[in-house]
Amino acid sequence: MLGQEESIVSRHLSVPLLVFSIVTIINSAIFVEAAFSSVTRKHISAPRPITSVFSEAPVQKPLPSSKNGEEAFQPYRGEQPAEALPEIFIPQVLPSGVNEELLWVPQTDTVSFRPLCLCTSGGYYVNLLRVKGAGILSRHKHPGPVHGHVLKGKWRYLEHDWTAEEGSYIFEPPGEIHTLVVPDGVDEMITLFHVSGALLYCDIDGNVVGGEDVFTKLELAKKHFKRVGLGEEFVKQFVR
Repeated sequence: MLGQEESIVSRHLSVPLLVFSIVTIINSAIFVEAAFSSVTRKHISAPRPITSVFSEAPVQKPLPSSKNGEEAFQPYRGEQPAEALPEIFIPQVLPSGVNEELLWVPQTDTVSFRPLCLCTSGGYYVNLLRVKGAGILSRHKHPGPVHGHVLKGKWRYLEHDWTAEEGSYIFEPPGEIHTLVVPDGVDEMITLFHVSGALLYCDIDGNVVGGEDVFTKLELAKKHFKRVGLGEEFVKQFVR
């Protein structure tokens, strides 16, 4: 009898305890959901306006002045890499004078170039291209990119409707075939070109009929400088 009574009492106690536990779990779940919803509304539903991020002016620090001996005005005190090549510095790429004419390497009677950087290690060259008088220069394409900046005169491509004039910048992506023309009325055109890889001359159907690159430019320059009395070694200052 005593065992039966204890069993009955145990069953009566376990039921309320089970109900209480279930209710506690449900209330806890409701509380967590409410808290999470509050955080979500606070941080997701009301994002900070983008304009407010950029409207906050950054703190401007005063620029260093040479008068107060700032280290910013002191030259680098360490050693430069031993393998680093020297820079190329040309004070004026368009100087005037009889002697300066010797720096122009002729390619035809009306077309010449002045080397600025002949980068044999990188496979590109930077030069001034000069055309005297109007006419068609060449039809060509480039396997690599080309940058151009017109310093004097103007020119255009037959395949485009724009004209590059003094001050214009041109980027030519690889692959396109175009025909460079200097229009009538232009006595002299000079453009700085940075050419990566080769320049391939093409016929009207796109067949390659010739070409040039940094190495052919280098050979032309060496022969020209030797012929005018400057010597082949003169070109080394442009080679990197």
